[in-house]
Amino acid sequence: MTSGALHATVLLDEAVEALNIRPAGIYVDGTFGRGGHSRRILEKLSEAGRLIAIDRDPEAIRVGQAMADRRFSLLQGGFSEIGRLLHGQGITQVDGILLDIGVSSPQLDQAERGFSFRFDGPLDMRMDTGSGETAAEWLATVEEKQLWEVIKNYGEERFAKQVAKAIVTARDQGPITTTRQLAEIVAKAFKKREPNKDPATRTFQAIRIHINRELEELSLVLPQCAELLAPGGRLVVISFHSLEDRIVKRFIRGEANPDTLPSRLPVRGHELAQPRMVPVGRARHASEEEVRANPRARSAVMRVAEKRACHG
Repeated sequence: MTSGALHATVLLDEAVEALNIRPAGIYVDGTFGRGGHSRRILEKLSEAGRLIAIDRDPEAIRVGQAMADRRFSLLQGGFSEIGRLLHGQGITQVDGILLDIGVSSPQLDQAERGFSFRFDGPLDMRMDTGSGETAAEWLATVEEKQLWEVIKNYGEERFAKQVAKAIVTARDQGPITTTRQLAEIVAKAFKKREPNKDPATRTFQAIRIHINRELEELSLVLPQCAELLAPGGRLVVISFHSLEDRIVKRFIRGEANPDTLPSRLPVRGHELAQPRMVPVGRARHASEEEVRANPRARSAVMRVAEKRACHG
């Protein structure tokens, strides 16, 4: 099992700097992981500050419970539950929210979690191992058409139809229960392979996204973040997948431009809906130095938005 100490937090300095931390403020790390961002945020807070972290992974909760700091609270749940979880703590407004979307390196490196085809393990893929359907259970019953759509839409796999057919054919011979089984089935469905890319990459990614409802979680949490932020508060989102980044980009754009009216429409300026949030700078990517040290950082995109002080 990989320890939290070996996990390299992506865009660590950039993300915490983007939060523009007020020492006595209240902040949320919506994806605790192994606590890299949380620990750095705590370094910036005074004794009056507070940090609430959220994660649905029981292993992340175990790691976080070892952090003895009275300014720090760790809550178990999906980040789409952020409103309910914070209200349960008596918090209705915060000064900044950080979301580091996707699967973490420790999750990928633990064979028993079933996220990666690099190790042979049970085909689980759940971020919360205490609830929900495993990947093996889903693959045992899913219809071929839905499987094809998931692999095509979430994995952006051009051979999605062939892969789905191969999986359904294979399961008729017996249950698919391990990562190695699935990877071998997917590989046989490819007539042509991309150089330096395992053919199972996109299929594993697609199934993981589906099992954990990752895009739905992201779509649900963003509006709640806008509501929870105090005027001047920052939302910082790091994504690793083009579909995730597209959701974040469209959300920020929609908050910054609430009404798109036809040109020359006779409407007074004060009658227009005012932006609730505005983007801060452009999308940020990991530096070449960080990518060399941590190849996973290559696909990271960070976007930042700030709650307007005069919204209303």
